[in-house]
Amino acid sequence: MEVHQLIAVVDDEPDIIELISTSLKKAGFEVAGFFDSQSLLRFMENRLPDLILLDLMLPDADGLDLFKFLKGKREWSSIPVIMVTARSDETDRVVGLELGADDYVTKPFSPKELVARVKAVLRRPRFETKTERIEINGILIIDLERHEVIVEGNKVDLTPAEFKILTLLASRSGRVLTREQILDHLWGHEKIVVDRTVDVHVRNLRQKLGPAVAALIKNVRGIGYKLEL
Repeated sequence: MEVHQLIAVVDDEPDIIELISTSLKKAGFEVAGFFDSQSLLRFMENRLPDLILLDLMLPDADGLDLFKFLKGKREWSSIPVIMVTARSDETDRVVGLELGADDYVTKPFSPKELVARVKAVLRRPRFETKTERIEINGILIIDLERHEVIVEGNKVDLTPAEFKILTLLASRSGRVLTREQILDHLWGHEKIVVDRTVDVHVRNLRQKLGPAVAALIKNVRGIGYKLEL
């Protein structure tokens, strides 16, 4: 029996859920629709979707708060999330992506484009490591299970985007990653994000991690970055 990837669609508008569901089913996906956050969470206690399409304006919760909750649970944190919302302000889009969303689509949207974005996110390399804990030079610990970073015994608070970049560099230590590869890992081909964004995140990472760890993150001029042990 063929197994179809399951897409969870969370939106308080029945017409939107029907439109998205019809398009996804035609593309070969299985779809589960939810009108509020609680119905999604109850469903996920028994079955996990392969991707979530999340409206930010829900009747029982703010979509961004729900997103943070999903990413805060270890067993749910790796599920890709595409935010779908009527909020078209660029600031909202940047905030959503900075929080770690895999993509951001504004209403009204083309159903065909939305399906294409879903497929693109599901195809995206995750660069996941098989270990749950990365230790580097006795000074840096990345706890993937708890989503924590410890530097010389002290916990360092990182944004989801910063944590993803650090984990990516550490899991592929010694290998140069281009800015484009890092951007694809974070957000795919979201057009509002530019190469310079990676430089800003890395600069913030270095400041937060301190000089001992910052020295390990090397800038390869004209290409990208690597973590050198």
